[in-house]
Amino acid sequence: MFRKIGQALRQFMTGRYGGADQLNMTVLVICLILILAGSIFKLPWLTLLAYIPTGWALYRCFSKNPYKRYEENRCFLQFWDRLKDRQHRYYKCPKCRQQVRVPRGKGKISITCPKCQEKFIKKT
Repeated sequence: MFRKIGQALRQFMTGRYGGADQLNMTVLVICLILILAGSIFKLPWLTLLAYIPTGWALYRCFSKNPYKRYEENRCFLQFWDRLKDRQHRYYKCPKCRQQVRVPRGKGKISITCPKCQEKFIKKT
């Protein structure tokens, strides 16, 4: 009996993302925080609000488009790395929109885009 259930589950998940990636884990931690805050502060609407990210995490898990889920996770990881990077500032080149990383605390500096060689001045 358990073998049939396992086989049916494997067949159902074939071709699906099944993502236990960093974005899904972060979303589920947010759900837990919302549920705990709702129960501690006696706010039922906060507990109900936790269903939205839970649904999104389930949607990502059962999605049949793994490329888009990989891209979502990659973008999240880039965003997270930028949040943690306190030693650099990030700017976009006004010409080609390439992202350029420069050190913080240098004042006004001339930045040269590595892609198109456009020069622009920004304060760091």
